[in-house]
Amino acid sequence: MNQIELDRQFMHQAIEQAQLAALAGEVPVGAVLVRDGKVISKAFNQPITNHDPSAHAEMLALRQAALSTENYRLPGSTLYVTLEPCVMCAGAMIHARLDRIVYGAADPKTGAAGSVLDVFSSKQINHQTSVEGGVMSEECGQLLRNFFKERR
Repeated sequence: MNQIELDRQFMHQAIEQAQLAALAGEVPVGAVLVRDGKVISKAFNQPITNHDPSAHAEMLALRQAALSTENYRLPGSTLYVTLEPCVMCAGAMIHARLDRIVYGAADPKTGAAGSVLDVFSSKQINHQTSVEGGVMSEECGQLLRNFFKERR
């Protein structure tokens, strides 16, 4: 399987997580963390449920992976997330030493991987993480549009 097919496979799993978030009344964002071709954690947005502004899908996936590997550093890992990461999540991803971030829909309001800011492009940061956006962006964006349309 080539990288494009792998990215789509894992993004599909992140979309499944986002759908769980929507069912829970949360903004539908899902994340899947992969190392050596295996999923090591999955999560969806839960800030409302957990009364925790940091309970973004990415943060929860990072926490789960760190606990299961007993290491706060996650080198060799790729995080698939349905929405472009915010500044908080981007910072955590850099601190976790992720190799790669793959996201679906761009976030023109708080995106920190190129839409509003580009945290990952700063050469002063001691760890460089590669970023690829737009993987299954239509599907990821449609989940968000449907969720907010129902709320209005």
